[in-house]
Amino acid sequence: MPEPRASGNRIRGMQFVTKSGMLREFSAGGVLVRRLRGRWWLAAIRPNGKPAGTWALPKGLIDPGERGAETAVREVAEETGLAGTLVVKLGDVRYVYTRRGERVFKVVSFFLLRYRSGRIGELPPGMELEVAEARWLPLEDAPTLLAYGGEREIAEKALAAAASL
Repeated sequence: MPEPRASGNRIRGMQFVTKSGMLREFSAGGVLVRRLRGRWWLAAIRPNGKPAGTWALPKGLIDPGERGAETAVREVAEETGLAGTLVVKLGDVRYVYTRRGERVFKVVSFFLLRYRSGRIGELPPGMELEVAEARWLPLEDAPTLLAYGGEREIAEKALAAAASL
């Protein structure tokens, strides 16, 4: 991951402006899984402002000095109310989006986490601004239930990795 440079780069979390002027943003997220009643389940969120049935994986910007895996554990806890133990990195999702007329190249690193404790949906105060709800979804259904293509691919990888847990 590139280091922020003082030579003209604006830094907002783990965001950098390249020489070409495109903003680069680095985030991390987690696929927290749990085995219950003979099935694997994953913790998913519905981002605030999205319609019912829009499921996503918890993720957020990597803070300066933080590693991606640490961000994934933190974001899962903040957005789902659950604590997890890091298992393995699943991969990266890359895409470009536009924010306030500015093109942003985004890289999100996803990690597999195993459920340790907590109750889904018991969010810290203030998180209701970002998360409308958190719910357990069957892991085998996640590749069709998740709203975003890159996250559906990550769910496929999580399903394969969970088979060896």
